[in-house]
Amino acid sequence: MTSTATEVPFRPREKLLDKQRFFQNVHKHTYLKGPMDKITSVAIPLGLVAACTALIAQGIYNMSHGVGKKE
Repeated sequence: MTSTATEVPFRPREKLLDKQRFFQNVHKHTYLKGPMDKITSVAIPLGLVAACTALIAQGIYNMSHGVGKKE
């Protein structure tokens, strides 16, 4: 049995070609090519680093001054 039905593409071919042209002409690192990639590749990791650094500093302070102990 052969089927003659073809699947409908997710995006029109013209939009796909436009996206390909856009990404091929952008001269940035691969992980920063999209418009929202700066948030996921830069801002979120920097936020995690800041939060971890603050928690580590708080832990070192608590250990050196002997505060925050459980009895």
